Amino acid sequence: MTIKPLADRVVIKMTEAEETTKSGIILAGSAKEKPQIAEIVEVGPGGVVDGKEVKMFVKKGQKVLISKYSGTEVKVDGVEYTILRQDDILAVVE
Repeated sequence: MTIKPLADRVVIKMTEAEETTKSGIILAGSAKEKPQIAEIVEVGPGGVVDGKEVKMFVKKGQKVLISKYSGTEVKVDGVEYTILRQDDILAVVE
């Protein structure tokens, strides 16, 4: 099954959170922060949203920095994805 986002929405897959700190301390599951860097899996077509023309600036395969608690989490074929609006993407990570 595939997910095709509509309008200005983007489907992302979160990257794994760091399990150790820079100093080598191993973090417990509850101590890990929610990751904010994700990879774009699918991009919607853009178009008119709320009466305004929306152009998509991101593309499939890019790594992006997103707002901390944005989007809707879904699970498809055992894989967790997040669907969010392009506006919730803060930056492209290069």
